[in-house]
Amino acid sequence: MEAFDVVLCRTGRTIHVAQDESVLEALLAAGVRVDSMCHNGLCGTCQTRVLSGDIDHRDSFLSDEERAAGQFMMPCVSRAVGGADIVLDL
Repeated sequence: MEAFDVVLCRTGRTIHVAQDESVLEALLAAGVRVDSMCHNGLCGTCQTRVLSGDIDHRDSFLSDEERAAGQFMMPCVSRAVGGADIVLDL
């Protein structure tokens, strides 16, 4: 897995996501509040709107159609494709 950056559109902050951590872990460590529960991509509690970027969906919550649309991700398990930056509605 590659490291990448997450840009938070509401504040303009950029959060680095290391290759060995989830987006959710990086966000929480940076003090960004994100509701979460299972941390396994099963419950959908952490569902977050994606404004820009391609997502490697690793959850079991979104349908194939929702994944293809690319509008949401589960930051507890999903990552950016190829280490490119993503922009989230946070």
